[in-house]
Amino acid sequence: MKRNKHLPLTETTYYILLALLEPNHGYAIMQEVETMSEGNVRIAAGTMYGAIENLLKLDWIVAVPSTDSRRKIYQITPTGKSILALETERIRKLSTLASRFDF
Repeated sequence: MKRNKHLPLTETTYYILLALLEPNHGYAIMQEVETMSEGNVRIAAGTMYGAIENLLKLDWIVAVPSTDSRRKIYQITPTGKSILALETERIRKLSTLASRFDF
């Protein structure tokens, strides 16, 4: 199987895509990532909005209509879900391999 040129994802990108399985705005994404990672991953505002711009350009996320004009809401696209699934499978394979060893 040919490897996707976008893999592996950065940890930050992986968490953002997971957080966007449900529509959300930037600050809420930052909070969700911190919660999901049990405080191990904290995304600064500049990093968050840079990542959002990149994900929009890749068509992995899309802005969706919002009733709150102060906040832009984003959601993962089918392309983004596909990339997330590929990365999740890659991580699972690594975990399975690592479980064979004692260290």
